[in-house]
Amino acid sequence: MKLWLVRHAQPLVAAGICYGRLDMAADADATAECAARLAKQLPGGLHVISSPLQRCEQLALALHALRPDLAYKTDARLQEMDFGQWEGRAWRDIDRSELEAWTGDFAQYAVGGDGESVTAFMARVGAAFDALPDQGTALWITHAGVIRAAELLGNGVRHIERADQWPLQAPNYGQWRTLDLHTGQARHHTAL
Repeated sequence: MKLWLVRHAQPLVAAGICYGRLDMAADADATAECAARLAKQLPGGLHVISSPLQRCEQLALALHALRPDLAYKTDARLQEMDFGQWEGRAWRDIDRSELEAWTGDFAQYAVGGDGESVTAFMARVGAAFDALPDQGTALWITHAGVIRAAELLGNGVRHIERADQWPLQAPNYGQWRTLDLHTGQARHHTAL
């Protein structure tokens, strides 16, 4: 089983804003460019699943317009992590003590006071991961946090306790990775 993990294009939000679950569009030109690159690379017969947030579904629609054979469905489990009351705030304006509380209890802390914990997030993404077909190729159009979680899941990691266990790297906007689920190996692709 091979899983393509595609990150949406640049969202229309100011730099430095926490926007996990906030629903906003992505840059239309960047979305079209990403869809064009993907359309040339993707094999037929893919199971395409998108986060329902518009920055992802926008890419799914653009890809489907170029490749009608790649119909998609949305799955709420592929949404970015819910950052609770931090959503829409500048990261620099979030009190340092709140950030330290999160990193101090990384697995269980409800981010932003009423958002998701990393454990809940991993369980949600894990449920989508477990629903993947055993054979063939699938494509997720999703977010950086979901891609990081999928890579952990692909390597057999279902639960992490500490912030230093969370992967730092994710594809840039409009880029992707592939994950061979038989080996747990991720291949990184820079879309040009």
